[in-house]
Amino acid sequence: MQPATDTAEGLAGPAHENPAHENPARKEEGPEKAGLLRQPTAVWATAGAAVVAFMGIGLVDPILPSIAKGLDASPSQVSLLFTSYFLITAFAMLVTGFVSSRIGGKKTLLAGLALVVVFAGLAGTSGSVGQLVGFRAGWGLGNALFVSTSLAVIVGAATGGAASAILLYESALGLGMACGPLLGAVLGDMKWRYPFFGTAVLMAIGFVAISLFLKEQPRPARRTSVLDPLKALGHGGLASAAASAFFYNYAFFTVLAFTPFVLDMSPYRSGAVFFGWGVLLAVFSVIVAPRLQSRFGSLKVLGASLVLLAADLVVLGYGSHTTAIACTVLSGAFIGVNNTVYTELALGVSPAPRPVASAGYNFVRWFAAAAAPYLAPKIEEWTDIHIPFVIAALAAVTATAIITTRHHHLTPSPHPTPVR
Repeated sequence: MQPATDTAEGLAGPAHENPAHENPARKEEGPEKAGLLRQPTAVWATAGAAVVAFMGIGLVDPILPSIAKGLDASPSQVSLLFTSYFLITAFAMLVTGFVSSRIGGKKTLLAGLALVVVFAGLAGTSGSVGQLVGFRAGWGLGNALFVSTSLAVIVGAATGGAASAILLYESALGLGMACGPLLGAVLGDMKWRYPFFGTAVLMAIGFVAISLFLKEQPRPARRTSVLDPLKALGHGGLASAAASAFFYNYAFFTVLAFTPFVLDMSPYRSGAVFFGWGVLLAVFSVIVAPRLQSRFGSLKVLGASLVLLAADLVVLGYGSHTTAIACTVLSGAFIGVNNTVYTELALGVSPAPRPVASAGYNFVRWFAAAAAPYLAPKIEEWTDIHIPFVIAALAAVTATAIITTRHHHLTPSPHPTPVR
């Protein structure tokens, strides 16, 4: 998933302007990459907080069974931790631009971090699954405010240009997605409440670092309306990308939220599995996907990766326990490729300003991220353990069909509106 990068990358400027074909920005990254590690302290403070923010997405994966036992809850009830988180995130996509264009990037980041600190800490004190789901929703609002603004801030403060800043941000995403399950496993093995307290402490450190080292960034010349992202979805290309991403995200979050119950492993072993998953996601998102796009074109790469993900899900659902582990880890590779390509599609096909187009796109696709964690356990209750993976595979195939039949809409906009 690259659940959160998509919104923020919309603020990065012209680095992703050719999504359907070869991306020329990737050929020009050589000099910028050289300065990737020579960044101001403000950039590292923001990137470090971004790592922790993305860790929060997969943090609960290894401890879902432990939470269910600790709070005497069913898998479908515990999966609401994802549903509430991403449902709030979806609606927050409509307001983050509205907020940041009025109070500025730094204050938006700090507001998001403060909310995460408060609600992550409260989540650790939960006495029932209902309380935990509610606190997780508040956590989702804070995370949305933070991650939707952080790349714009990194681009504004970084040296080496937008492509270098995007690479740094995508690396933070991959590192956070890989390390989140590990942190959840280590702390959760002691007690399921501890990962929530650990996240609150780390985000509080991020709050202090950004307060001290980040200067306020210039505000955009035009304030963003709450309705602007919805209006942007009137464009055929953006609507097609969002619709395809909706079905893809259903498959993605079936893996992330339902597989831990199927594997039924200790927090340490489950954390190790999802660490491997996160490493492949990071490598294929940052390193492999750009090379495949350059050689074959984005739409071909996306279509092939979605079909392979569908096949992987079917094997996961019907294979042995060892096979299910291998397929879970392998799915990270396909998810990493898909995340990168979908991001570029969303940011390049519409003439709307990139933050606006990306917010509209994310508003649609996060609903699937909210639906899958709840529906997959319910489908298992109604049928058997195999069918949730079959439906997730069909969702990935549907995403492929949309890309294939709507490919003429998924070409770069000749005149994308710049962000000022």
